[in-house]
Amino acid sequence: MNMLIKSLKWFDDNLLKILVFGYIIIMPLLFKLPFTNVDYTYIHLRYEDIYMLLIAVVYLIQFARRKVVVPMRYAILFGLFWTSMFISFAYGYWIQKTIVIQHLGILFALRRIEYMLIFFVVYATTKTKKDFLRYVIFAFVILAMVCLYGYGQKLIGLPAVQTMNPEYSRGHILVLDPAVRISSTFAGHYDLSAYLIFLMPILLGFYLWTNKKIFFALFVLSLGTLILAASRSSYLAYLATIILFLVYIRRFKLLILVILITAILTPLSGNLKTRFLSTFQPTQIFIDSLTGKILVPKETMDPNVLPPGDFGAGAKVDTTKITPVAKPKVDKKTEELAKRQIREAILEDAAKSGKKLTDLELNKLVEQLFNRQVTIEQYLVDISLSTRFQVEWPRAIDALKQNPILGTGPSSLGEATDNNFLRWLGEFGLLGTSLLIAILSQVVKKIWMKIKSVDKKESYLYFGFLFGMLGLIINATYIDVFDASKVAYTFWFFVGAFAVLADIKEKNKSKTKG
Repeated sequence: MNMLIKSLKWFDDNLLKILVFGYIIIMPLLFKLPFTNVDYTYIHLRYEDIYMLLIAVVYLIQFARRKVVVPMRYAILFGLFWTSMFISFAYGYWIQKTIVIQHLGILFALRRIEYMLIFFVVYATTKTKKDFLRYVIFAFVILAMVCLYGYGQKLIGLPAVQTMNPEYSRGHILVLDPAVRISSTFAGHYDLSAYLIFLMPILLGFYLWTNKKIFFALFVLSLGTLILAASRSSYLAYLATIILFLVYIRRFKLLILVILITAILTPLSGNLKTRFLSTFQPTQIFIDSLTGKILVPKETMDPNVLPPGDFGAGAKVDTTKITPVAKPKVDKKTEELAKRQIREAILEDAAKSGKKLTDLELNKLVEQLFNRQVTIEQYLVDISLSTRFQVEWPRAIDALKQNPILGTGPSSLGEATDNNFLRWLGEFGLLGTSLLIAILSQVVKKIWMKIKSVDKKESYLYFGFLFGMLGLIINATYIDVFDASKVAYTFWFFVGAFAVLADIKEKNKSKTKG
């Protein structure tokens, strides 16, 4: 009987900790398989949401029983941010009418709370540096599994589950072509890359702190995975972060070694090179000499090749100033693409007006419109950048202008803005964004104070985390990384772990006094 009581007591005392270890496994490794969809969107509720609900329920029960410590300096800021989110939602839905579907706004807000909740659970269950190391080392083991699975996708065709379009998000099991960018167990290559650039500086910090080569080996394994994922923004964020980190701590020999390894591994991914080369593309632009309407011929999308966007082609061109020399020769392929798009535009206009065209009439119109085109050559950014410049970023800026204090509310900008800071400002306004930045600033301030009190070697551990944050911040200017679920789950887990590590002595003192 005593044995049973002891076992139950141990289980009660360690249940949250067990759930955290489960979290470390499930969040990066579990495919994003849906169990139900959310109406009016291709976002789904997934199995990790159920697991987070379980953690939340257990945490609240333990809180009610006074078995967990709540860091009030953080709890107040988190509470204020969460409150501001729901104020933005209420104002956006009932007053501004910028949130069309009520449950979407609520779910978007709740999901952000879901991502952040692990901060408090990790804080409550990390009582010593040994607890911290157990969590983080285990997270590194999972990182190795993520990387190895990614290599398996490239080499032996291991399956993937992605959410990068409405059809894939239904949970289809995909077998990726060897030439396609890997996503490992993540929803896409962007999410995987962001996860890696956050953890790689932390790995280097552990390597410098412990002198254990296993951490450097895992860093190199992660670098190879990052290159195979072939995300330009993440690759640039990686370079900037690692160079700044190693220069700041004056580890120049290690910097040279890392740059050398990066230079050797980078050519292994033809996708990365192709995407960098496609950022700015010399493109023939067709301008209707009568109407000034602009047409940019585009091929059917190859998943590894970014077509040119429309940004830069929208300006009015004075066709009278284009001399014969300025008119580049149109090759057969470009001519066919242009005629196909002209044909599609004619058919679309005819369908709207209810007019029916014979094949002869259609072909005649296509030739007439094509023959009055003037062509110029201009460098255009790819479609990925042009979508941001023309649609997503202006939409977020307009939302901020509409309500600078509260924004237009969660979900009001759609599923993506591809710039986390503009998304925060557009959805939550200056109030919510300032509170979120205040939370992160409080953690950074505490860690910075801790750095001043530890020896040089241990400081590398904390610097690794800070520069990992910097990597995500850089990446967040191009991708909504803080709202990508697997990245967000990992980020707030590590924020909680390092916040409590910086606070452990103070935390233990306060418990002793109590």
